[in-house]
Order: sequence, then structure tokens, then C-alpha cells
Amino acid sequence: MGMKRFMSRLGVGGAAVETVLDRPETLPGQVVTGLTTVTGGKVEQKIEKVLVALEATVEVETDDSTWHEQVTFGTQQIGGGFTIHPEQQISGRFELPVPWQTPITDIGGWHLHGMKIGVRTKLAIPGAVDPGDLDAVNVHPLPVQEAVLAALGDLGFHFKSADVEKGRLHGSDLPFYQEIELKPSGEYARRISELEVTFLVDGSGVDVVLEADRRGGLLSSGGDELSRFRLGHHDTDRHQLAGLLHQQLEHLGRRRGWF
Repeated sequence: MGMKRFMSRLGVGGAAVETVLDRPETLPGQVVTGLTTVTGGKVEQKIEKVLVALEATVEVETDDSTWHEQVTFGTQQIGGGFTIHPEQQISGRFELPVPWQTPITDIGGWHLHGMKIGVRTKLAIPGAVDPGDLDAVNVHPLPVQEAVLAALGDLGFHFKSADVEKGRLHGSDLPFYQEIELKPSGEYARRISELEVTFLVDGSGVDVVLEADRRGGLLSSGGDELSRFRLGHHDTDRHQLAGLLHQQLEHLGRRRGWF
């Protein structure tokens, strides 16, 4: 029995947890629901906490290197304070709120390459190692976010890539933020090499942050310029948004003489 207890502390033959989501699709500001089941291992174990949290793959940059790490957010305790016996099963349901600024992973049925969001379920067991259970979640855009991206498409921008970067912008609620990178065409392509879009959402609306990476020339160097404006959740008219976005880009251009 002593060896079994020792091995269970290393995660061998110990209690395990599994979560089954009701549906893997969600939106920022909604909830993810599911059923969590704890199954006893080879020995009796004390379960201090059953935790669920959202987890994002986040890019971390320094001056000389880049790597990715897993960052949990929105952690919630859904149970605990019980003893699980060998092979016993204890189940319970949960509702996990999805923060407004959770990164988007899917748009129009298309998964954004590199975007990884999931629900991580873990057990807090005294002296034991628990690898937990991870279930992928597909986060779709809110109507206003989808309308902004569609309006940029109407202006000739097309999707290039997306990533989640560690750090905070003014108004960030999470320790990271998403950048959706777009390539321009037409009049914008002559002066802008790339446009990055960040959404900072809350319950009343969204701040749209545009970062334009301008092209360098023989007599000028490249550089980044920022524009930031506020929309309500009801601002979903693509035609009006296209006009507003064009004004924002022109404003950037007038400041630097791009156009």
C-alpha cells in the first residue's frame, strides 16, 4: 500500500479527472458548460479542489528569442473537500464564464491557425501531481467583431495570421491580447505593409485598436502607427464601418504623409 500511495503522488494510479463539454462553441461574454467526473485511482485520496479554467497558448517575446507558454485565466473552483475511494466516480456540472476579451479562434467556420483555447480541469491533491484534462474550445467573434473584420475585407484587406501576445494594453482585462494580422491591397498596399487589429471588449462595447506597419522607402524608414476608436455592440453595419475604418486609416496617413 505504501508504494501505491507513493506512485499516486507521481500521478501513477492516482485519481483522474475528465470533462465533457456540452458544446465546444462559444462567444466572448458567454459561458462554457459541461460535466466533470473524478475517478478514483488505486488508493484513497483527498481532493482539496476541483478547478476549471480557460487556457490560452500565448507568445512571449524578448529581445533575442520568442517562445510559447500556456496561460490560464478565468479560473473557477467547482468542487472539493471530499475523499475519493479507489475506482469511485463523482460527477458534477459547471458553468465557466468566458471573459469578454478571450481571443477569437474561429471566423466564418474557418479556424485561425495557431489559435488554441481550451478548458483545463485540474485536481488539487495534497502531495500529488495532477496533469489535468484539456478540452479545446472554439471561440467565435461577436457580431461587432465580425462586422469590423468584414468591413476591412471590403476595403481590400485579407487575413494573414493571428497570435496572442503576453502583455497588457490600456484597457486590457487579461495578461495577454490578440493581434489579427491583415495584408492590404489597392491604395493601402502602397504605404502599409501590414495592419494588426486588436479588440478590447467589455459589456458595453469594444475598443478597436489598429496598428499599421508602414512601408519604408529610400528617404524614410518604416514604423508603426496606432489608431483607437470605440464601437457599441450594436455597431454592425458593414458599410458604415468601412467608411469609419477608411477615415481612421486616412487619419493615420495624414499624420505621417503616407497618402
